[in-house]
Amino acid sequence: MSNTQKKTRFAPKLHVKKGDSVIVIAGANKGQTGVITQVFPKENRAIVGGLNVKVKHTKPTQQNPGAINEIEMPIHISNLMHVDAKTGAPTKIGRKVEDGKIVRYYKKSGEIIK
Repeated sequence: MSNTQKKTRFAPKLHVKKGDSVIVIAGANKGQTGVITQVFPKENRAIVGGLNVKVKHTKPTQQNPGAINEIEMPIHISNLMHVDAKTGAPTKIGRKVEDGKIVRYYKKSGEIIK
């Protein structure tokens, strides 16, 4: 194992989940919004629907002809921020206990994330 790789026993707790609406705050897609379709906790990355689209060429085989496909690539979660459902503004999230369950809420409006 090299010095850059760190061995972890579990995946870290992330501020984003599948289905959350987010805005990109850094990178080529800065300012664009979308919904998270997939999360990779060990890599700290997430795929946002319709954003960070790259072109992938597939080589022709006997089963399928070659094609040029557009696929969505993962974005680092530090470049994503939640979008408040009421105001549409970027906001941080917090966690609090309500009725014995831990719930996430928007820090700007205080609304609970469903």
